[in-house]
Amino acid sequence: MPKILLLPGDGIGPEVVGACRQVLDELNRRHKLGLEFSEALVGGASIDANGLPLTDDVLALAKASDAVLLGAVGGPKWEALDYTIRPERALLGLRKELGLYANLRPAKLIDALVDASTLKREVVQGVDVMVVRELTGGIYFGTPRGVTVENGVRVGRNTLLYHDWEVERIARVGFELAQKRRKKMTSVDKANVLESTEMWRQVVHEVHKDYPDVELHDMYVDNAVMQLIRAPKQFDVIVTTNMFGDILSDAAAMLTGSIGMLPSASTGAHGGMYEPVHGSAPDIAGQGIANPLATILSAAMMLDIAFDMSRPARAIEAAVDRVLADGLRTKDLGGDLGTAAVTAAILERLEA
Repeated sequence: MPKILLLPGDGIGPEVVGACRQVLDELNRRHKLGLEFSEALVGGASIDANGLPLTDDVLALAKASDAVLLGAVGGPKWEALDYTIRPERALLGLRKELGLYANLRPAKLIDALVDASTLKREVVQGVDVMVVRELTGGIYFGTPRGVTVENGVRVGRNTLLYHDWEVERIARVGFELAQKRRKKMTSVDKANVLESTEMWRQVVHEVHKDYPDVELHDMYVDNAVMQLIRAPKQFDVIVTTNMFGDILSDAAAMLTGSIGMLPSASTGAHGGMYEPVHGSAPDIAGQGIANPLATILSAAMMLDIAFDMSRPARAIEAAVDRVLADGLRTKDLGGDLGTAAVTAAILERLEA
């Protein structure tokens, strides 16, 4: 029986995860998938209840589960807390402790939303990019780090650190994805300035020898951001560092018209953690207007990647396509429907 841990989190997290649970329950009923669910607090909600963004009990529950479905964490309420116990530390802790080193963020423009993008139709129509972000190394985890006082001057320090084996394993994820797609991979670095990413480039090229059928390109991160906006259809799979991937994946998200549409998967040693790319959006929390589609599509990725359940995964994606083609949309996509109405429309359009 596949065990799924639901971590709704903060802001609109409980609303979108609740909507997603309805879809999974319906698929469970129709397809007899045998999915079992548990639920726990994480992020700010956990801080309020337990004083920590991620407790040992919840981490143990995550390790005992086959996959984790997360909503969102964070918000202004907790911004004044010490950095070490802010809600976002829960995400870093889960990624590290579960060994989730590869973050997959697809940016695929659904035809019905072509006019929702701020870019011209001819630029974005047909965009289908997969950003593969290294997730457990780089400047977010490197040491030494922190703020110190040296000779009476405050000094902020972070270390961009990568081992060759970390680069090798994320490169293999990218090449293997590219083999299943259009056989083209772009490795993004800053090798002209940063020695750590010069090593990154060298290792990627060494790994490329094992994947001769994939076309490999190198690109500096500043150029990559520009090219992603100028001509996004030149990209297929983008593989890059933790920080660069954080930036590029959000830029890619806006090609599709709304960050509220994009799912993500974090995979590695564990079955994975699946979450929408959008944040907790505390300004609209509790109003019933949040877009649940990114979370629902994250569930499709979970069924596909963690459980090899391609049929129900495709059913979810097809239902989302039908809902959007029928003009049924939340406010962020230019519509007037709420979370519940869009969820109900998805349920009506799920294939038997």
